[in-house]
Amino acid sequence: MRPVFVQLRCKPGKTYEVADELYKREIASELYSTSGDYDLLMKVYIDDGVDIGKFVSENIANVPGIRRSLTTLTFKAF
Repeated sequence: MRPVFVQLRCKPGKTYEVADELYKREIASELYSTSGDYDLLMKVYIDDGVDIGKFVSENIANVPGIRRSLTTLTFKAF
């Protein structure tokens, strides 16, 4: 499994609804509200061999209230 971080920009007033829906889907290892360009930061673990773009599209980006996402892949720690 590999950790992947996804930042989410939500429509105004929709951040709590988006966060609630993500928790219902039980895919986030961790979920935080953040300051700056994005409203939420989530950490998910994705099985090796799974298409990350497809996973994000089918499980995260389709949540109502999300305007934009930014996915960051991680590599081996030092």
